[in-house]
Amino acid sequence: MTPQPQPRILICDPIAAEGVALLREFADVDISPNLSSTELLAVIGSYEAMIVRSATRVSRAVIEQAQKLKVIGRAGSGLDTIDTAVAAARGIAVVNSPDANTLAVAEHTLALMLALARRLPRADWGLKAGKWEKKQFMGTGLAGKTLGLIGFGRIGRQVAVRARAFDMKILVNQRRFTPELGLAEGVTAVDLLDLLPAADFVSLHLPFTPDTAGMIGAAQLALMKTSAYLINTARGGLIDEDALLSALDDGRIAGAALDVFASEPAIDSKLAQHERVIATPHIAASTVDAQVAAAVTIAEKIREVLEG
Repeated sequence: MTPQPQPRILICDPIAAEGVALLREFADVDISPNLSSTELLAVIGSYEAMIVRSATRVSRAVIEQAQKLKVIGRAGSGLDTIDTAVAAARGIAVVNSPDANTLAVAEHTLALMLALARRLPRADWGLKAGKWEKKQFMGTGLAGKTLGLIGFGRIGRQVAVRARAFDMKILVNQRRFTPELGLAEGVTAVDLLDLLPAADFVSLHLPFTPDTAGMIGAAQLALMKTSAYLINTARGGLIDEDALLSALDDGRIAGAALDVFASEPAIDSKLAQHERVIATPHIAASTVDAQVAAAVTIAEKIREVLEG
């Protein structure tokens, strides 16, 4: 009896070696990062599965060209780069690993908050430039301050746990109220219009959808304290970047910390270069632990689909 050929899997964005090893137990795996959209269209028809992260866009055109495709795997949480409606219409499964990076992103959010509060990057740069400027870098503490979380899913909740350890007060705004999840002691659910003027730090933890696109614009920024900071480790498109740039230029908020941008790589972004902004290159989920977990989880889910 002739053995069945193994399914072929295309890895479009790098994943941890542990995940690749699992995939190779049951499939032929090709790793082809940095494919252009034209190159992806040319090869995708040969594969039963594909794995992407945030860099590769799986458009309608890609899905319609993928005649053998049975499953699209997102090694991470957000599905905004995948046309899930078209995939569903064609019977193609879409799987992701939403829990894998939860702690990494929560920790990065706290790291950015501390860096803003204590002005750490500029203090570091000053000392490296031979300056000893203690008075210039007077910071603020977190204890007793109010953190406003917009979005209260897996990551938002882990941020709240860690912020409570710093003795912060927590206000949360949920786009979809989920009372069954409950709120921990010291966490209060409020309307967005009440959260913005009360918070010393505002942190975004929402998916990017048509409803959330540009949800933090000029009107929302105008409600924030002039001493407040905005943090975004979710999706760049949640913020009207022109409005934020204007607010920073005019001193209407104290600063921002951004791990994500509307257009990436953001090497020419005025926001990334702004003196009131701490910017990181979409690395909130970039820990060894998180990437191994994401790769292993997505490999297991793809195997379930292909062998199910």
